[in-house]
Amino acid sequence: MAVVVRMLLARILALIPLVLGVVLFVFIVMRFSPVDTAVAALGDANPTPEQLQQFRQENGLLDPLPVQYVHFVWHLLQGDFGTSVITREPVGQVIATALPLTVQLTLLGLLIAIVAGLVLGVTSALFRDRWPDQLIRIVTLAGVAAPAFWIAVLLVQWLAVGEGLFPTSGYVSPADSFGGWLNSLTLPAISLALPVAAQLTRIIRTSMVEELDKDYVRTARGGGLPPVVVVGRNVLRNALINPLTVLGLRVGYLLGGAVVIETMFALPGMGQNMIQAVKDGDTAKVQGFVITIAVGFVLVNLIVDVLYLIVNPRLRSRS
Repeated sequence: MAVVVRMLLARILALIPLVLGVVLFVFIVMRFSPVDTAVAALGDANPTPEQLQQFRQENGLLDPLPVQYVHFVWHLLQGDFGTSVITREPVGQVIATALPLTVQLTLLGLLIAIVAGLVLGVTSALFRDRWPDQLIRIVTLAGVAAPAFWIAVLLVQWLAVGEGLFPTSGYVSPADSFGGWLNSLTLPAISLALPVAAQLTRIIRTSMVEELDKDYVRTARGGGLPPVVVVGRNVLRNALINPLTVLGLRVGYLLGGAVVIETMFALPGMGQNMIQAVKDGDTAKVQGFVITIAVGFVLVNLIVDVLYLIVNPRLRSRS
């Protein structure tokens, strides 16, 4: 346990410069954006050049970039993402409203991907080179090649428009109706999950096949241990080490894919709000959304590192 805590603290300390680098990158990109924040904020009022200059002066847009960055980071450390120059609302408040839906969609998609990847990957490995394996490999190859938005279009045409089983758009809060919530997020979550599930299936199959060919498996089977015990207690545990590493990266894909999927299904999450902010030229909102998603991705990979440490005793012993 002490080893896990020590390595966790080391990972957290290593993430601090990474997060600061992400914040710096987003800050620089937004400052060199062709969008003029003053024009975006005052454009509807036909401002004079003097009014635009006054707005820039009042909002610190004329300060040197290092000064702007220090002020920006200082406010971030206090939980202040700034204020939207378009809607005049705190960006942190908008994020707090939109983030829960994106987290729900990502976690539901992740759950579907993990369950499908485990079932299909283990089945494919256990029936290696037989028809279930061949069928699963063909399906997963198609799943890896298919983008999430294309899968979403097919699912909407088939299950929403054709069969009428799910809504084509909209969101129901779980506080209002759990069934309605699940119904509204099922198609978006499946659209996000299928490409990730296909990749996990292929990785789990490969890892399982490698483990099944090792001597300890043959020894355990020769000793009379039931196949369920051999596969469940030893093979699967060892085979999940490599998929765990990939899973952390795939969560980033789910977060990024949610931007497009939320827009397609009219879900009021981070994605739809970010795209609207880009259209409006709302710099404060865009950088707030991007930093939140980037930091979320970093934290998810921290969790995956801890899980990797837990399931890999050899790494703990080397530490």
